Amino acid sequence: MRRRHLGPADRRRLTGAATSPPPPRTAPRVARPATAGVGCGTMAYSEILLDVADSVATVTLNRPAQLNAYTPNMGRELHDAFAACDADDEVRAIIVTGAGRGFCAAADLARGGGSFDREAAAEYQRPAPPADRPWAKPPRSIAPWDVRKPIIAAINGPAVGVGATLPLQWDIRIAGQSAKIGFVFVRRGVVPEALSTWTLPRLVGMARAADLLLTGRLLSAREALEFGLVSRVVPDPELL
Repeated sequence: MRRRHLGPADRRRLTGAATSPPPPRTAPRVARPATAGVGCGTMAYSEILLDVADSVATVTLNRPAQLNAYTPNMGRELHDAFAACDADDEVRAIIVTGAGRGFCAAADLARGGGSFDREAAAEYQRPAPPADRPWAKPPRSIAPWDVRKPIIAAINGPAVGVGATLPLQWDIRIAGQSAKIGFVFVRRGVVPEALSTWTLPRLVGMARAADLLLTGRLLSAREALEFGLVSRVVPDPELL
């Protein structure tokens, strides 16, 4: 007969010593906001809203008076929200949409050249790398392609410029029937950004990517579906 070595728990049972169950193991949690618009990661949000319900995080671009025009600060807040959702085990998926009538009406150029001048845009400065350089890995921030949860774009209304290129980095794009999508950089004499010259041809093919980038025309939701730019078109009230 093989002898079985007694462990500490066996000795306690034999001697009648009181036993107590081991403390439950809990994973570290990232605090979520009690109300939308409060940062759940490293900052308080001023240009996005973040709400978590039924294991789904909804990130809303929240500059409706400007049709949610993109700013460097909005980019930093997006990265922070993605990082917080990625670290929260209760979050299973992330939806990004826009407040009001549109998804995102390109970059906010109201400051002219100062819109991209980091020295002049003091309100956007911070010591960490800016959101337009996600590869620089800002502290506690994360690039979309590093997020382990699916990111879904719920495109409502106009999505042009960076509003069209950012969702290319995400996993699924669904459009409301009134959505308009446009890569309008050629109209402004600027280079397409947010890796779109790499991602767009891989989604729609070289010929269609050239058509969209060289003409800058707007696509209807149905055309975007035919091109393979979105996977589904739904009535606007059913988008969320």
